[in-house]
Amino acid sequence: MIAPDCFGGTLTAREVAEAVAEGWRRAAPGDELSLRPLADGGPGFVDVLHTALGGVVRTTTVTGPLGDPVEARWLEHDGTAYLESAQACGLHLIPPDLRPRTAETATTRGVGELLNAAREARTIVVGLGGSGTTDGGEGMRATAGAVTARLVVASDVENPLLGPHGAARTFGPQKGASPEAVERLEARLAAMAELAAVRDRPGAGAAGGLGAGLMALGAGTVSGAGLVRELTGLDAALDHADLAVTGEGSFDWQSLRGKLVTAVARGAAERGLPCVVLAGQVSVGRREAAAVGVRDAHAVAEHAGSVERSLADPAGTLADLAAHVARQWSHPRAT
Repeated sequence: MIAPDCFGGTLTAREVAEAVAEGWRRAAPGDELSLRPLADGGPGFVDVLHTALGGVVRTTTVTGPLGDPVEARWLEHDGTAYLESAQACGLHLIPPDLRPRTAETATTRGVGELLNAAREARTIVVGLGGSGTTDGGEGMRATAGAVTARLVVASDVENPLLGPHGAARTFGPQKGASPEAVERLEARLAAMAELAAVRDRPGAGAAGGLGAGLMALGAGTVSGAGLVRELTGLDAALDHADLAVTGEGSFDWQSLRGKLVTAVARGAAERGLPCVVLAGQVSVGRREAAAVGVRDAHAVAEHAGSVERSLADPAGTLADLAAHVARQWSHPRAT
C-alpha cells in the first residue's frame, strides 16, 4: 500500500503516490500496488477526501494571503463542509522572494470568506497546515459572519499560541520572518485578548495562530491524520497489505508528533506490517523512527546526490528512489 502525504511545494499526494508506484513497478512488476494518497489537514486535504468520499467540490473566490483574489476549493458531503485553509492562505501562494516582506502582513481573510461560503452546512471542518500567515486568525475573524454550524479544526500541530514552541517562534522563520519580525509577531499575538482563553490549548499555534482564532469561535479539534485515516478507510486497506509505504517532504521531529506518516506507521505496526518512509529529506534517527513503527526511511535528496538534483526532477528522482527501495523490500526478499 502506497499512502503518502504531499511533498510540500513540489508534488501533491497523488503525484507522490504515482511516482512511487512508477518506480516500484520498474523494479518489482509482479507486486500488487494499492495507491492511497493522504493528507493531514494541510495541502491536499480536500482532494484526498473528495477521492475517498465523493461529494461536490465547490470553488469560491476569496482573498489570498497578500490581498489578491485566489480560487479556493472546498468539499460538501452529507451535510459537512471540508475546508482547506491553505487554499486561502497557504505559503505556496506567496512567492519565496516576497516572504521576508509579507511575513508580518499576510492575512487569513480568505479563510473567513470560505466559512461564509459554507455557512449552510451542519458541520464545517477546517483543515490546517501549510499556511503563510501568522495573524492569529485576525483576518479570518474580521470577515467571517456568525458561524452557526458545528466547527471543527483538523490539525496535527500541538503547538500552543505563544512561547518558544508557539506560532511565531516555531513557524515564523519558515514563512520568511526575521528574528526581529518573529518577536513583533509574538507580541502581536500575545496582545490579542480574544485569544487569551485558548492560547495554551494544544494546536492553538497551528497555521500561525489560526487554530486559536477558530477555537475562539468555539471550534473543537480532531487529529487531521486520524480523521483522514478514518474517512479514507486506511485501516481496512492495511488489513490487506503486506507492506506500507508512506512519505512526506521532510521526515523530521514534527513528523513524530502525530502527523500523517506516523498515523500510517502506527496503523501498520498494529497489524505487524513493516512501514517504509520515502521523504525528500530525513532527519529522524533509526531509533526514533522505530518508536513510531517506521522500519526504514530513505531520503530522495541523499539518493539523488543533493537537494538541488532532487528538486530539479521531483517525480523522477522519487521514482528512482522507489525502484531502489523496491529491490530491497519486494517479495520474495521481504519474506
